Amino acid sequence: QKEIDSRSVYVGNVDYKATPEELDEFFRTIGSINRVTILYDRFTGYPKGYAYVEFESKDSVEPAIELSGTEFKNRQISVVAKRTNLPGFRRGRGGFRGGRGGRGRGRGRGGFRGRGGFRGGRGGFR
Repeated sequence: QKEIDSRSVYVGNVDYKATPEELDEFFRTIGSINRVTILYDRFTGYPKGYAYVEFESKDSVEPAIELSGTEFKNRQISVVAKRTNLPGFRRGRGGFRGGRGGRGRGRGRGGFRGRGGFRGGRGGFR
């Protein structure tokens, strides 16, 4: 698993209508791709807005990370190296964004998409 993760990147803020084929095409300019995985919410069946791209070679990871901040299907994507342990990775990503924790970006696009707003509302019930 670690070996696969060393060849993989996490892609955030992916358009909900994006297909694995479109992501494959976007990243194929960098290197050969073994697999593209778009993550779906297990309860709703809707895409979560992020994906993993596994390259054939770990030499493709750095150039892929350089695509962070570029546009894919009219959305600015973030690309970071995939880490093996996800819970630690989530926290790490919060810090990566400038100390906002999971708030601004963590779950699902802050306030843009309803999910972020829901999150804020939930805080009010406590």
